[in-house]
Amino acid sequence: MRSIGEMARDSGLGVSALRFYDRAGVLVPAWVDPVSGYRWYEPEQLDEARLLARLRRAGMPLADIRLVLASWSGADTDLVRELLKAHLRRLEQGLSDARSEFSALRALLDHRENDMTSLRIATVRLSVAAPELAAALDTVRFAASTDPELPMLGAVLFDIEGEGLHVVATDRYRMAVARAGVTGYGGGRVQVIVPTPLVDAMRALLDGAGPVRLSVDGDRVTLGAGDRQAAGQCLDHDFPDYRRLLPQAAERRTVVEVAAFRKALETGPVRSDEAGAHDLSVLKVEDGGSVTLCSDGDDDAPNRVAVNREFLLDALAAGARERLILEIGAPTAPIAIRRPDDEDTFSMVMPVRLED
Repeated sequence: MRSIGEMARDSGLGVSALRFYDRAGVLVPAWVDPVSGYRWYEPEQLDEARLLARLRRAGMPLADIRLVLASWSGADTDLVRELLKAHLRRLEQGLSDARSEFSALRALLDHRENDMTSLRIATVRLSVAAPELAAALDTVRFAASTDPELPMLGAVLFDIEGEGLHVVATDRYRMAVARAGVTGYGGGRVQVIVPTPLVDAMRALLDGAGPVRLSVDGDRVTLGAGDRQAAGQCLDHDFPDYRRLLPQAAERRTVVEVAAFRKALETGPVRSDEAGAHDLSVLKVEDGGSVTLCSDGDDDAPNRVAVNREFLLDALAAGARERLILEIGAPTAPIAIRRPDDEDTFSMVMPVRLED
C-alpha cells in the first residue's frame, strides 16, 4: 500500500489535494487508519491519481472528473471521449472570449494617458546615508522576481518623494518595502525601476559610513560613493502600485522571537504544495496570541494559514531583528512581517491554499 505522501510524490497531486478528493468521493483511499486518520492507497490507484492530476491541470470540472474516473476502466470509452471533447470545446471558447477581452483592454491602454511617464523623466540629485540605504536594499532584495516573463518585477523600485526614498520589490507571492531618509531633494514624486544586477552593484558600494550620492537623469540612475560609482539604465516598464497593496490591519498580531521561530520552522512539520515543488508551513494562532505549527492531524484547526516556508524564512532573515511582529488575518490574506521599531519597513508573504 502507498502512503498519502508517496501518492502525492508519484502522482503530481499535493497531499492537501488528495485529502480534498477523498472528501469529495473522487479518489477514496483503500484504507484509513481509524486512530491516526492516515490515508493509504492500493498500488493500482496510482494510475487513477495520475489521470486525476492531468484532468485537474486541464481545468476539468469536478463533476466531469468524477465521471471520467468512473468510466476509465470500463470497456466502453465513448463517454470518456465525449467528456474530453466537451471540455476541450469549453476551453477553446474560453480562450476565444479571453482574447477578445484582452484586445479590448489593450485598446483601452493605448488610449489611456500613462501617468507614470512623468514620474520617470525628472532629474534628481540627493544624498542618503550609506548604512541606511544598504539596510533598505538588504531588506527588500529577497523579494525581487527571477521570472524572465515579468522583467519589471526582476528589479527594485526606487520611489523618491520629499525627504524619503522607498525601495520596493515583489515577485507577486511576496513583497518587501523599506524606507531611507534623503537630503538635498525635497521635491515631487519620482520613480525609477532599477534592475537587480544594478541594485547589487549599488549595494557593493555601500560599505562606508558616510553619505552616498544618488542621481536620476531620465532613464539613467547613478549611485556614487567617493570615487566609485554604479550606473545604468532603468527599466522602461511600469511597476505595480505598491501603495494599493499595503497590508490592512490584521485580526491577529503577535511578537515572535526570531531565532526560536526560525528553528521551529526549519525542524517542524511541513506539507507539499499542490505541485509538490515547495514545502509549506501551516501556522495556527492560539487564543493567547502565540503562533504554532500545525501537524497533519490539525486539518480542522481554526485560524490556520499555510505559507511557503522558504519565503517566510527569507522574510525573517531580511527583518534583521531579534523580535518581529507577525500580522495574520484570514487564511486568504497576506501575512505581514514588521519590525517593532520601524513601521515603514515590512514584508508580506502570500498564503497558499491547502484545498481546492
